[in-house]
Amino acid sequence: MKEKLTIYHGSEKIIQKPVFGFGNKYNDYGLGFYCTESIELAKEWACSSELDGYANEYTIQTKGLKILSLTSGDYNILNWLFVLLQNRKFRIDSEIASQAKKYIENNFVVEYRNYDIIQGYRADDSYFSFANAFLSNTISISQLERAMVLGKLGEQIVAISKEAFECIQFVKAVPASKEQYYPKKLSRDTSAREEFKKEKSKGNILTEKYMIDIIREGWKNDDDRLQRVVLK
Repeated sequence: MKEKLTIYHGSEKIIQKPVFGFGNKYNDYGLGFYCTESIELAKEWACSSELDGYANEYTIQTKGLKILSLTSGDYNILNWLFVLLQNRKFRIDSEIASQAKKYIENNFVVEYRNYDIIQGYRADDSYFSFANAFLSNTISISQLERAMVLGKLGEQIVAISKEAFECIQFVKAVPASKEQYYPKKLSRDTSAREEFKKEKSKGNILTEKYMIDIIREGWKNDDDRLQRVVLK
């Protein structure tokens, strides 16, 4: 990660000074300030069907901060899922999903709370449903890996420590019109869901690995069959 980044946070109001400890603790990586390097994505995230929003632009100095990049090639999709399981509210409504949750929490641990910044996938509602489908054994691990890039959401950069918040400097706020950006937001989500339906139909229980196979075969974090996550 560069020592100085330009990042954007989409919101319905201008946020000149992000407040540490404020927000939704059930977001992907817990309590933090969620940003992207794409101003266009930030504008989409800022708008609802009823409200315009802003892409708040900031710079952040990362030198000296501890950065966890879940998409750098050092981690796999199950590490990302472990972090998600600690924070998001999953629908655990079957025995396989319950066992899957326990298995991932026991074998794919990431000490993410020891870091200042987390970089990784953004689990929009559609993407969160993909993770739920994997836990429920309805899609394979390779399908989950492919599904996570369907909507081209890129990565999110999340400040989670007080030290990281102190390194954020406000630059400006760029208005985002709901008439322009809310339809784009809906279109991206719809496209991801449609592509996922196509991807789901391609699953082959004889050749691909599902969550139940991972448990039965005792996969661990260093298993060669796990693909390392790299987003370019």
